[in-house]
Amino acid sequence: MFCYQCEQTAGGKGCTRVGVCGKDNETALLQDLLVHAAQGISMLMHRAGKLGVNDREIDHFVTEALFTTVTNVNFDPIRLEAILGQAGMLLERAKTHYTSAAQQAGQSAESLGGATDWRAPANRAEMLRQAEELSIAKRLEALGPDVTGLQELIVYGLKGTAAYADHAFILGVEDDSVYAFFYEALDFLAGPQATDVDALVAMALKVGEVNLTVMGLLDKANTDTYGHPEPTTVRVTPKKGKAILVSGHDLKDLAELLKQTEGKGIDVYTHGEMLPCNAYPQLKKYPHLAGNYGGAWQDQQKEFDAFPGAILMTTNCLQRPRESYKDRIFTCGLVAWPDVVHISDRDFTPVIEAALAQPGFTEDAEEKTITVGFGRNAVMGVADTVIDAVKAGKIRHFFLVGGCDGAKPGRNYYTEFAEQVPDDCVILTLACGKYRFNKLPFGDIGGILRLLDVGQCNDAYSAIQIAVALAGAFDCDVNDLPLTMVLSWYEQKAVCILLTLLHLGIQNMRLGPSLPAFIGPNVLNVLVEKFNIAPVGTPQEDLKVMLAG
Repeated sequence: MFCYQCEQTAGGKGCTRVGVCGKDNETALLQDLLVHAAQGISMLMHRAGKLGVNDREIDHFVTEALFTTVTNVNFDPIRLEAILGQAGMLLERAKTHYTSAAQQAGQSAESLGGATDWRAPANRAEMLRQAEELSIAKRLEALGPDVTGLQELIVYGLKGTAAYADHAFILGVEDDSVYAFFYEALDFLAGPQATDVDALVAMALKVGEVNLTVMGLLDKANTDTYGHPEPTTVRVTPKKGKAILVSGHDLKDLAELLKQTEGKGIDVYTHGEMLPCNAYPQLKKYPHLAGNYGGAWQDQQKEFDAFPGAILMTTNCLQRPRESYKDRIFTCGLVAWPDVVHISDRDFTPVIEAALAQPGFTEDAEEKTITVGFGRNAVMGVADTVIDAVKAGKIRHFFLVGGCDGAKPGRNYYTEFAEQVPDDCVILTLACGKYRFNKLPFGDIGGILRLLDVGQCNDAYSAIQIAVALAGAFDCDVNDLPLTMVLSWYEQKAVCILLTLLHLGIQNMRLGPSLPAFIGPNVLNVLVEKFNIAPVGTPQEDLKVMLAG
């Protein structure tokens, strides 16, 4: 195997024996093969689409195939084998779509070769052999780190965008142009321009552009279904009683579980990126949504071990389950682990039964709370107050401090940075990186809280809309605002958000705790020159530069 798609990759270079995330060699190879199969399907559907052919099942399959290979989603080679079998059937169907449409249009179908010639093997051994021939390591040897890294940057951005598109589709919101772009981008990577650095950079920025559209779709899906997040006080200590813990990202899974647990004497707690769910009106209306338990995904083994109930993983962020709780953790959607019970069709009966069989919390803990729910609607509702505070000199600067959390050393930077932000500055935060500091007492500025939790990673859309609105109010460019972005990254959703910010021309961002292994020094120089993106340094030095600007 060779994998360097996440921030924690071994030695900062690449995992070659087993993934730091926990995936084994077979899982890694099968995921690589699935991306290859999705590329073959996309090459055909890109051309079929231009001839007027659409196939919604294939649209959804390619989207889910990309999402399935995001870090910490699917660790189960048996499930991956089945998905590859489906890929083989859909590739043949895509081929039929294209050849038939070309014939009807009086054209000759192109002989595309490459991934379109792939056939799903009958057994895992052959799948693994095929995957070995397609390794990133071989491309690195043939194409060098800059070209290969940019190709992978595009793939990783597509994976993150696919995750958001899938969440939106689950709530009934989708856009044909997004599926068409997945096909276009994967087809591009099979063509002659995929070795041209300028063309690769342009396509990466286009991924960022489309991801902005997709985050907008997901924002619409979430808010149309569950209402706009509202500033909400959330309990972060447990109460006496039976309990279920929900982690991941998917709002619909939580909503269905809340419905199914009504009247059963079970409290439901959020974990990790599910914390913002406590602020949605149609979710927080359930009295047994009891608050949030624990912190970010990388602490789950200790936290899940101590949780006296059942646990439901709704999307990525899964770590290898310990034996001590393996019989009471469940997966659903695309996330999977070998020998862990998988929930299909959102029938959470096994989760509920497991919760009732566990002791639950035996007493109330001392009540502690935090405030969440500062999405774009909430912030813009008090925009006049915020603008007046800036004009009066009461608010000097805004910092967006957030992103993915992780276990790799260096992430204490974000805690120290937040602690050292001056009292006349406001911190916006989102994603699970907030757990580094979201329980600290920041106080307020004239009634405006100094720490505003915008939501999940995809709620970068809200943060962007807030920045654009403030720029409009001050009649300036976003880059001229007293706003600095200090981002932490871990997996591919962070990659697509970064590409969106680059597409928007956002300057002077800080990224850490380490830079992507797939971005070589030559490409990094381009990003530094064009966007002044820089790695994080020390909180003291970085704050000095940011506040001097």
